[in-house]
Parts: sequence; C-alpha cells; structure tokens
Amino acid sequence: MLNALLAVPLAAAALFTAAPADAAAASPLTCRGQGVDPAAQLRYGAEKFVKAPLSTVWEVQTGIEGWPAWQPAVTSAKRLDPGPLHPGSRFRWTTPVPATPSSPATTLVITSTVHQVQHDHCVRWSGPAIGDGLRIDRGVHVWTFTPVRGGVVVRTEESWTGEQIEADPATAIRYLAPGLDRWLADLETAAEAAC
Repeated sequence: MLNALLAVPLAAAALFTAAPADAAAASPLTCRGQGVDPAAQLRYGAEKFVKAPLSTVWEVQTGIEGWPAWQPAVTSAKRLDPGPLHPGSRFRWTTPVPATPSSPATTLVITSTVHQVQHDHCVRWSGPAIGDGLRIDRGVHVWTFTPVRGGVVVRTEESWTGEQIEADPATAIRYLAPGLDRWLADLETAAEAAC
C-alpha cells in the first residue's frame, strides 16, 4: 500500500499523487467490485506488461514474505496468518522514507488487511502506515492481473488519506507515482527472472 512513497524506497509504503479525475486509468481498478477510496485526495494508478506466466506473476506479487528479496524499498514483510491470501488476511511490512520538508526520515510500519482477492486475477488491501513523525491513516491498494499474448498486464491503483499527508499533498505526490512505478518495475524483473 504505501510503496511508492519510498520508492526511494517504498514498496512498503506506497506513494501518493494528487488525483485529478483522469490521473488513474480510464476505468477505475476494482477487485470484486471494490476499488480505492474514491474520495481520497491522493491517489495514483499505473500499469506494466510483464513477460511471464500469470501464475508466476501472481506468486511473486502475493508471496508477501518474499517482497524484501526483490523490492529494495521493502525492508521487512511478514504474514500475520497462514495459508493463501483470503479476505481478512493480514501482513506487516516496513519501508524507509527519506526526510521531507514536512516530516523526518523514518521507517513506515504498514499493517495491511486483505479485503478482496480472486486468485490469479486481483487483490485489494488497506491499512495504516505509521512512522516517527509521519502517518498515513489509510492506504487502499488494488492490483489486477490480465493475461495477454506473451505475458500479463499488471495494473495497480492506490489511494492515501490522512490529515498529515493531505496537509502537504505536493510532497506526498512526489513520492507516490515513482514508488508505484518502481514496484511495478521490480515485479517485472522478479517475475521474468523466475521463469
């Protein structure tokens, strides 16, 4: 969820970007009918073609405890329950965040809860991201995976809400887009290497 924020690290902490009506893909991303927070001031969407089988891309992205091995922005990731992801699954991950004009350098601890999941198709989770001097009250992250000739189109969209980040959206925006873009690039590299 907060992953772009740290793209300079984040994967574990997502990023933000102000959300003009056309900022995300033409049609909003959803998983089982649910998307990001439509009222969020900060949101961003991106997509990437990955030359790997759907099963591989899904396994890499949903293998949460493996995130630190392929995402430099994620310093730790731990499932809080066993088995495949399902509604109610929880995981905790961390990502360092550089100092900004409105917050000190810190490590965000993100506790995410899965709300919707459809194997090999989509996943949606949300949760807070909390660090020393920085707090994102709620990040909502949606991922979709569409098989196409030669690979998979991975789309993602994330929203952030919270008084602190909404007070300085220009700074937040500087981290969101590059963070999610970096997450997608790292996913592409990891999934293609796993083939």
